[in-house]
Amino acid sequence: MNMRWKPSVTVAAIIEREGRFLLVEEETPEGLKLNNPAGHLDPGESPAEGCAREALEETTHRFRPTHLLGIYLSRFQRPQPDGGVEDITYLRFAFAGELGAVEPGRQLDTGIVRTLWLTPEEIRASVARHRSPLLVRCMEDHLRGQRYPLESVYTDTTVQLLQR
Repeated sequence: MNMRWKPSVTVAAIIEREGRFLLVEEETPEGLKLNNPAGHLDPGESPAEGCAREALEETTHRFRPTHLLGIYLSRFQRPQPDGGVEDITYLRFAFAGELGAVEPGRQLDTGIVRTLWLTPEEIRASVARHRSPLLVRCMEDHLRGQRYPLESVYTDTTVQLLQR
């Protein structure tokens, strides 16, 4: 039987303030890793909506995407206890935007240990701790001024008809 290849669609918030980037430190099967506030796109939401939701869940801050930073593809292979390999391809929609206030009473999402603000130099020096190779690429694209209108990612109204 032919299996259709389906990459995992993720969204990421690239948040910079005063020369530092907001990252999360999270528990993974590979240990504590650094990442942008990011996660999987949920049914019924646009990529920008998913990014705002993930940023809130992982940082407790409201986030409003203002532009698309880029669309990225990466592959990850995780060894399995049975000797096999889990092969995952991620399709990431990265957004930059405006960080809002902390939502009172909200806790960090399960698995998120803490948030931290790092300089580009600190991020480049910590590559061994990155969950995704896209962390540096997205930061570098942001620093270069790469920007695309939010309208570059069209979400048809049929998507919002799905049950959430």
